[in-house]
Parts: sequence; C-alpha cells; structure tokens
Amino acid sequence: MTAAPAAAVTELVVITGMSGSGKSVALTALEDVGFYCVDNLPPELLESFVELERNHSTPKVAIAMDVRSASSLPGLPRRLAALRNADLHLTTLFLDSTTDTLVRRFSETRRLHPLSLNSAHDQHRALTDAIEHERELLAELREQALVLDTSLVRPAQLRSQVKELVGATHTPLTLVFESFAFKRGIPMDADFVFDVRMLPNPHYEPELRPMTGRDAPVATFLAASHEVVAMENQIHAFLDHWLPLMMRDHRSYVTVAIGCTGGQHRSVYLVERLAGQFGTRWVTRVRHREADHWGKG
Repeated sequence: MTAAPAAAVTELVVITGMSGSGKSVALTALEDVGFYCVDNLPPELLESFVELERNHSTPKVAIAMDVRSASSLPGLPRRLAALRNADLHLTTLFLDSTTDTLVRRFSETRRLHPLSLNSAHDQHRALTDAIEHERELLAELREQALVLDTSLVRPAQLRSQVKELVGATHTPLTLVFESFAFKRGIPMDADFVFDVRMLPNPHYEPELRPMTGRDAPVATFLAASHEVVAMENQIHAFLDHWLPLMMRDHRSYVTVAIGCTGGQHRSVYLVERLAGQFGTRWVTRVRHREADHWGKG
C-alpha cells in the first residue's frame, strides 16, 4: 500500500529585526499558538530546513534570523523571494525600536550587542554605532516586511499583536488603526500618520480628563465638533481612495497612525470610529499605544 504524501508546510513566519527589539518574545508567542519555532537559523539553511519540515508534515513553522548571521544576510531577501513563489504562506515580521530604546535595553541587561566592539573608552558610542550599523545591514529586509514598532510596547502587548497579525495574514488586506501621543514619538511602523492635535481637546474639560476616547461622554463631546467630523470624513475619504490601489500592489498590511498630544482622547476616538467604519469591508485591528499602555487616568 502506497503511503500518502507528506503534507507541505503551509505557513511560514520569518521573524527578523533589530537586536533587543523583542524577537524572542515574538517567537514564544508563535510557539504558544502551535508553530514549530527555531531561533537563529543561518539564512543559507532556510530552503533546506523548510523542505525538511515538509517531509515531517509540519504545518506551521516560525524562524528567527537576524544580524547574528551577518555574513549571510545579503542573500536572505533573494531566498525569501523564492519561498514566496513556493507552495506556502509566507509572512515576514520585522521588529524595530528607536535607537534610544535599544541603548537603554542593552544597558539595563548589560548584554553585548552582536556587532559591538568591546570599547573601554566610550561604550555608549560603541553601542550606538553598532545599532546604526545593524540598521544599515537590515534595511532591505525591513522594506519587504511587516514592521512592528516595539519601542513602547510591553511583552504581553507584543505577544498579543504578533498572534493577531499572523492570524490575519490570510486576508487580502488588513488595516491596523493605531492611536498614539506625539509627545512620546511617532510609531515607526506607521504607513500613514495623521496629526489631530488641532482639534478640540477634552483634556481641558475636568469631567472628561480622566476618560478616554472610548468613553461615551468623550465621544459625545468630540462628535459635536464640526472640525472633528471634518477630520474623520477626510481621513476616511483618503483611505477609501488609496486602499484598493495598495491592495492591487500586493500590500498585506496598512498601518494608519492617528496622533494627538496625549494619545488618550482625540486619537483614540477617531481610531475607534474609523476602525468601525472600515471593518465592514476590510479586516481591521485596533491598537491604542498610550491608552492601552497606561490605562485611564
């Protein structure tokens, strides 16, 4: 009796990005949802490893590759392009963080950066130089990947985001709406950034100050403003026009970041409103960088 052919690897997630950006956390999150995970696989072994797992009938595989394999990185984009033409679903995640955040994380853990030269004269400068060199080495990979900015994200938040995003990659296009505070920096993973700081601010209403844009009194206050309604309509019209063209260009994810001063009222309200409107036609995900991180108050 002839044995049935082995099932192919149907889903492959390649995690790459900056050292210290949370790749180990992301890999663990995928392991939790049934992926067979391998860390620090040399890029030249990628195709043979995928073929091996095909023979083992492994349906979901996640691989982390980064600058620890610096000498092999130049060939990785070509290898990934070849796999995209194979009989599997490939997602490439790139985890990024600001240089200041990475310097702080390495300093707190006292770990050496993979590209660091042990300089006794100016360790801070040596670490900063290593991080910037790493950015240069990974620039091409970043351009081809779904980028996640982990600068202000807790490990539990990152695990949830990775699980949600990988789960949505089977759809033609996923919209990620993210609120943020300009005072804490623009998200590095944003495709579009809208500044709504000129709109009426509930922060100056004492009874609304401890609330967020998800609370009904704040929503009522903002919905009564002609400026807020105009901003919402104009963002909606912009996305409505360009999203079909982006999908035609084979984009799988589009991250729309909306920022106000504190990331608590105006940006949160507009993210919730737009996600609800576009959710009838597209797969949408909502992230509130500050409101989710700090909670109310």
